[in-house]
Amino acid sequence: MKKYILAAAMTALMSGSALAADKIGVSMAKFDDNFLTVLRNGIEAQSKTLGVEVQIEDAGDDVAKQLDQIKNFAASGVTAIIVNPVDTSATQAMSDAAAAANIPLVYVNRQPINIDTLPDNQAFVASNEVDSGTLETIEVCNLLKAAGKTEANIYIMVGQLSNQAAVQRTKDIHDVRGDGRCAVKLNVVDEQTANWSRDEAQNLMTNWISAGKAYDAVIANNDEMAIGAIQAMKAAGVDMKTMIVGGVDATQDALASMKAGDLDATVFQNAAGQGAGALDAAIKLAKGEAVEQKVWIPFELVTPANIDNYMKKN
Repeated sequence: MKKYILAAAMTALMSGSALAADKIGVSMAKFDDNFLTVLRNGIEAQSKTLGVEVQIEDAGDDVAKQLDQIKNFAASGVTAIIVNPVDTSATQAMSDAAAAANIPLVYVNRQPINIDTLPDNQAFVASNEVDSGTLETIEVCNLLKAAGKTEANIYIMVGQLSNQAAVQRTKDIHDVRGDGRCAVKLNVVDEQTANWSRDEAQNLMTNWISAGKAYDAVIANNDEMAIGAIQAMKAAGVDMKTMIVGGVDATQDALASMKAGDLDATVFQNAAGQGAGALDAAIKLAKGEAVEQKVWIPFELVTPANIDNYMKKN
């Protein structure tokens, strides 16, 4: 029988004395990422609130290293494990390793490929990616329409192709294009991965600009790529007042870019809330308490009109 959560993930579910003598092992896909840093800080902050020790390790974007970390956590007898997967298609082996050691495991932010077959003592805490790319794309469509466009050319920047969020956010864009929810007709000039990276996105955008094809907007799977695209456009002398750029995550760098008038839309993903929710779920599973296997923390559209509500959230 599947287990079900009894309260919202962002609420402190446990008392400060919860599992003070125990340790939660945490494997992060990589430390060198703005959004994941906020998520990691959310785990650390919640651990201090609840009096629980956490051991957080950097997988360095290496699948094999991350699996070794999980096996080492299990061998050391941690109370539970939290994983932000490097590659969401490689999570079955991670689940199997934790299950073999009978240690609860919680995936956070990136949806595991085996989401529908998780053991009863494993769970997933994140935001529903069906909403992220959808909110972003509809807002870009509305902005293009407000600019007088009935048809527009767009570039799409995709995250890591092995990552479920990148796949879903890109699908969201095409779904909005094709099902009548877009206020203008969108023509995709090109669609390529920049692997969530600002630097890669800047190089990709530079190449696109060099190709000389007309475009009206850039829709990126995350803010880092959106910022990279903006940097390339500004370096090429593009007037950002004439360009629409969208991202996802509402990082502080992205909000600063929006304040400067460069980024037009982003989508707030509560990284700190996901981190806190993952720790709450891991503690409850370790105590044998009921938890839901999918915990969704809502996405929220961020625009220049409501940006002040988000300036200090991430």
